[in-house]
Amino acid sequence: MSQVRIFSETHELYRAAASSPRKVKYYGWLTGRRPPCSNNALIPMNKKPKISGDVLKRARRVRMVLMDVDGVLTDGRLFYVPDGQGGIGETKGFDSHDGLSMRWLKQFAGIRVGWISGRESAGVVERARILNVDYVHQNHLSKLEPYQEVLRDSGIPEDQIAYVGDDFSDAVLMLRVGLPIAVANARPEIKKIARYVTSQPGGRGAMREVVELILRAQGHWGAVLAKWSLRKQ
Repeated sequence: MSQVRIFSETHELYRAAASSPRKVKYYGWLTGRRPPCSNNALIPMNKKPKISGDVLKRARRVRMVLMDVDGVLTDGRLFYVPDGQGGIGETKGFDSHDGLSMRWLKQFAGIRVGWISGRESAGVVERARILNVDYVHQNHLSKLEPYQEVLRDSGIPEDQIAYVGDDFSDAVLMLRVGLPIAVANARPEIKKIARYVTSQPGGRGAMREVVELILRAQGHWGAVLAKWSLRKQ
């Protein structure tokens, strides 16, 4: 009977796959890409973590969801391409499932959405326009100032805000909001201060998971399913 090893860190998974490609068959981490081995290894989806009563209680109060962009709405990779004017432009890849679900927050629960990013990208502006995002702040490595601006404009108290992050620059906000969430690819220190850690990584369904959590907690998931004729309301 073959042994099954669970990998908690991506670099451990890849090191094992490179050294013993025939032995590495199952992975406890969804990387979204094939391991560096010749065989067509199976990479199953991570199981969703159990949701505690405390998380559900906090999710029921949420009236606004704020998030980082790189590593949360994307997988963190940056693409540099010709901008058509002799220069180079930066772009990123977004997940369509994430985008669809973020529309549901406002449509079914009246929940506002905001993005706070340390980088600046025209692609982020365009994506936010398409999704009708309420607040977009870019080029802020220190995120406290734009966060406070959002608080003043929205009038929503901190205990009714969820924030989704992945790296150290997100910590200052995660320590303030009512529902701090880390994505699966977040740094270990960020996971420690989160109330909930998604099973899916950034740019590959993490925000869809967060949205479903909040809408289910607030009793709106049946209406979402009804819209798509999946269940009667």
